[in-house]
Amino acid sequence: MRASDLKVLELLDFRADEGVIAFHDQRMLLYDADVIGILRRELVETVGPKAARGLLTRFGYADGYRDAQTLKKLFHWESPEEWHKAGLVLHALEGKALAVKTRLSGLADDGPFEAEIRWENCYETEQHLRHLGPATEPVCWKLAGYVSGYFSACLGDEIYFVETDCCATGHGCCRAVGKRRADWGAELEPHLEYFKAASVQDEIARLEQALRAQRQAASRQKREAERWKSLAQRLQGPHAPVVRSRAMRDVFELAERVAPADTTVLLTGESGTGKELVARLLHERSRRAKGPFVAVNCGALPEPLLESELFGHVRGAFTGAVADKKGLFEEASHGTLLLDEIAEAPPAIQVKLLRALQEREIRRVGATTSVAVDVRVLAATNRNLEQAVARREFRRDLYYRLNVVNVVLPPLRERREDIVPLARLFLERYAAAQGKEIRAMSAEALDLLTGYAWPGNVRELENVLERAVVLATRDRITVADLPPALRGGGGLLAPGESAGALPLRALERRAILAALEQHHGNRTRTAKDLGISLHTLWRKLKAYERDAGTRRR
Repeated sequence: MRASDLKVLELLDFRADEGVIAFHDQRMLLYDADVIGILRRELVETVGPKAARGLLTRFGYADGYRDAQTLKKLFHWESPEEWHKAGLVLHALEGKALAVKTRLSGLADDGPFEAEIRWENCYETEQHLRHLGPATEPVCWKLAGYVSGYFSACLGDEIYFVETDCCATGHGCCRAVGKRRADWGAELEPHLEYFKAASVQDEIARLEQALRAQRQAASRQKREAERWKSLAQRLQGPHAPVVRSRAMRDVFELAERVAPADTTVLLTGESGTGKELVARLLHERSRRAKGPFVAVNCGALPEPLLESELFGHVRGAFTGAVADKKGLFEEASHGTLLLDEIAEAPPAIQVKLLRALQEREIRRVGATTSVAVDVRVLAATNRNLEQAVARREFRRDLYYRLNVVNVVLPPLRERREDIVPLARLFLERYAAAQGKEIRAMSAEALDLLTGYAWPGNVRELENVLERAVVLATRDRITVADLPPALRGGGGLLAPGESAGALPLRALERRAILAALEQHHGNRTRTAKDLGISLHTLWRKLKAYERDAGTRRR
């Protein structure tokens, strides 16, 4: 028997009276190719392209392996090579694909097996294009699995075929290369996982976990929005505003004036100064307040993911794009979009952002038409954009488009009168969150807070207070509850003091507070160590407390 002698009507036994089609002792089934295409789409959309590829590859492998065994039992082949080639002929007879060019070597001995097969009219590419659209990687998963299983059965060894060209990716035909596992080397490693019998339940569990994480993130985002809104109200509340410094009051006054307009605002300032808080304030005071507030960190994602995140994509735009997806420009429709860390946006993204701002329309990745968007754009950065423009790291035209109104947030060290009220606000919040009855901070702790340089600004202050509340064992925050960086004097600068010589009174105060910290708040030991009476120590500490109270007022 030769492979070319195979005829489909001779291979199959149609027993209509029994409702059975048999191939030797194997029952066969006939299905509409579109049904298989729908199954492929359902698998991709349900368990993801990676798991779907694995399932169909292993399905094809089992199909090929069984066919090889059946054909060996069914006929006396003229030579082993004819049996090896029969699988490709059978594939064509089954209507799956036509092998138009085949190169097989190393079939007769244990030498290196090398194969190259080219197919036309592959049903997998036809169905993938029809139900999932163009692909960026080969999609003949079942076909590659089939020839891998067939030749593994023929040669009694692990044979793997890897598809290199595919009609679904724009090639003229589908092409696969096959070798023994030992001859592939490291090149095979990325493909081996699709031949392993991974548990679908594990994949479903992974997807469920990802869904739960997404829901939790959405819930956290909602709580965070409420927290920012509450904080903004507290910071500039008419009765007892937390912000006391002239510099920050100027910031909030400018924000109030700019908010009703629909203009673009650029928020600049060091990390942790409150740029997102002001951005949310601009949103809450604008005519878009009932719309969504959406923020994205432009430096947190690589360029392809950032482009898809901002502008969305259409189905089939890339591997894994199983459905159309809106970008954040569309998600923020009738609301506000904050482009945080805008200076980190890649050059290609800067071009697309400029077009979106100028034309008020975006184009999804892989799309051929544009979508109009109604969104107010805010941008924030802790870098000097003018210097970035001069270094050609940031587009000048985009800078001008973003910098219609520039709101500059001063660092905390330049508005020290805000430190104590902010610290009290954070103390109140985290004490309530931890369920602790902590109502105050000691004078020594306040003195350290107001004397610290705060390189991390308000965010660092908030973290310090959260830590202090967690560690506190009394009804007030003491020096012992503060981080070592504060207690050790690192970064300390009193108001108006330089890093050089300090007034005698300031030196004395630091020495006393350092000794008190060293003895964990024990005043008797502190007085003895300093060589002063307990009464003197008590009197000086009360004086420091009064000084702190005066500064707070």
